[in-house]
Amino acid sequence: MTHPRREERPDGYRELFIELKNRVRKARVKAALSVNRELVLLYWSIGRDILERQKRLGWGAKVIDQLGADLRQEFPETRGFSGRNLKYMRSFADAWPDESFVQQTAAQIPWFHSCTLLDKVKDHEQRIWYTRKVLENGWSRNVLVMHIERALFEAQGEAKSNFSHTLPSPQSDLARETLKDPYKLDFLGLTDDAAERTIEQGLVGHIRDFLLELGQGFAFVGNQVPLQVGTEEYRLDLLFFHLKLRCFIVVELKTGKFLPEHMGKLNFYLSAVDDLLRHPDDQPSIGLILCKSQEDTVVEYALRGTKQPMAVSQYELTRALPEKLQNQLPSVEELEAELSEANENIDSKAEN
Repeated sequence: MTHPRREERPDGYRELFIELKNRVRKARVKAALSVNRELVLLYWSIGRDILERQKRLGWGAKVIDQLGADLRQEFPETRGFSGRNLKYMRSFADAWPDESFVQQTAAQIPWFHSCTLLDKVKDHEQRIWYTRKVLENGWSRNVLVMHIERALFEAQGEAKSNFSHTLPSPQSDLARETLKDPYKLDFLGLTDDAAERTIEQGLVGHIRDFLLELGQGFAFVGNQVPLQVGTEEYRLDLLFFHLKLRCFIVVELKTGKFLPEHMGKLNFYLSAVDDLLRHPDDQPSIGLILCKSQEDTVVEYALRGTKQPMAVSQYELTRALPEKLQNQLPSVEELEAELSEANENIDSKAEN
């Protein structure tokens, strides 16, 4: 088959080609999502039936393994019928007994995302929250695991702020949900006594990881961003623009404890950003102080009466254990052996 030479392609060809290419890609995504939905609904129905027979007939783990072997023999071209996956199906049906929720929400995310949630999140409310966040933000499984391990559910919306009386609703609610406390910056590999500039440079060097930690919607503008006010030049530690909030977010780093005077400096920066950088269509800029520690009462008094939208959160540089404690921990091999033995005991009890 011969293809026309590039110079023979008529006017408008490239535009049509790009449009069709995007249309095909969107159709493929929709098809993949549709296939995933049908697969997850099938798995849920299988898990529901297994669960019902376990409760009614006392089926044990060996029966599930035999069922998996028979299904694989009947459908050799189809993957997913191992005994292990059938047990995930049972757990999935047990976790989501409401079929309408499965159809509308749980079946919309990839199956292995759901398996990850079954393994790592035991609280029902948290599972619902993470499931909806995967749908909302399109997280990969690795990103989902990272957010679970960093306890995003517990931290979300916990930053102390004055948004309720400085921003209109629903902007105030969205801003409160956007900022969290604490921020875990252990990907930097720095100790607690690191200097502010060292932390700042580390964050810029790991900007992708930092953006993931900040959350969906943050776009990095720059660090040490200059502001000319009068005859003096001032510099912002970190400047972001939030795509959902439609505003600048000024981040100030403090390696020590939060002090009330930090608010005065941030208030000055926000006024300057709103005057010098903010577009008329943008929302009011928001300030965030990231500090090593804080006292809630001091932060509350400092925020009270301020007119600029500001928040205060802590950061954690490292979660690494001291070496003397690491030496006392069991090895990976020891943990795997203990888990294997525990699973065998569970399966044995289930069979009986």
